[in-house]
Amino acid sequence: MAEIRTRNPRPLSPHLQVYRLTMTMAMSILHRITGAALYFGTILFVWWLFAAATSRGFEALNSFFDTWFGQLMLFGYSWALIHHMLGGIRHLVWDTGRGLGPAEREFSAWATMVGSISLTVMVWILGLTLRG
Repeated sequence: MAEIRTRNPRPLSPHLQVYRLTMTMAMSILHRITGAALYFGTILFVWWLFAAATSRGFEALNSFFDTWFGQLMLFGYSWALIHHMLGGIRHLVWDTGRGLGPAEREFSAWATMVGSISLTVMVWILGLTLRG
């Protein structure tokens, strides 16, 4: 009689149901998202610089950035820039072999998040104060 071979079930790769989302994981995802946001925000910044240099559409672009939506975009761009910078500093520290312990990683993740929000708000308060 013919022997029927059954496949041994292979272990499945861990998936999102297995992992508990940690702050370090969320910061890794957010670092990638802010990197992509900076790409598109920099295109807008270059467009603004070009408009300022050539005086073509500068007033229209400035009036757009004076709207609530334009201000929200500028706030988001400045937060993404500061957040990505602090995340880069965090990775630079890791490259030296420091801060790789679980508690240190969690602390640096929270420090990056709190620091980026705090610095962004301080930059905007200073900018709005100086603007008048």
